[in-house]
Amino acid sequence: MNYLTLLFVILGLIILWFIFIFNKLIRLKNRAKEAWSDIEVQLKRRHNLIPNLVETVKGYAAHESEVLEKVTQARTRAMDAKTPKEKGEAENMLTHTLKTLFAVAENYPDLKASQNFLELQRELRDTEDKIQAARRFYNANVRDLNIAIESFPSNIVAKLFGFKKMDLFEIEEAEERKVPKIKF
Repeated sequence: MNYLTLLFVILGLIILWFIFIFNKLIRLKNRAKEAWSDIEVQLKRRHNLIPNLVETVKGYAAHESEVLEKVTQARTRAMDAKTPKEKGEAENMLTHTLKTLFAVAENYPDLKASQNFLELQRELRDTEDKIQAARRFYNANVRDLNIAIESFPSNIVAKLFGFKKMDLFEIEEAEERKVPKIKF
């Protein structure tokens, strides 16, 4: 074998290696984006439940307008957030206002017994569980992408083609996010 053939073989292997790493990074990035869309679907579902919940509470506890207004403002902020970090902060704020709303509901026995309120509460709890599952899936995919971007030798390809690390979606843990249980 002459040197020219050896050079072409080595060059070919390097090109194949670049293609392999590039495709791996693309696959990881697309998985993370898909996982993020799953989170957004669940957050949208949560945001869509809140106006019904606010209206139900308003019917029983009309003089609690300050709490209802805070929930509405937190919902708007959460819907307007763009990045995972902004969404995490806004969703944490929304969770705290919802906890306040459910605490207020404890003072209204008729509201606690309302079938509509109980169903909305159940749907919200189910949505919270789905958000947690989607968050774990997203964060695992982002972790894999970020490791590939930072690890040698794939970091060379990542830098050449402009791959950027993605932010994790950080929100409170499931135990802290659970909707308070209503006791009769």
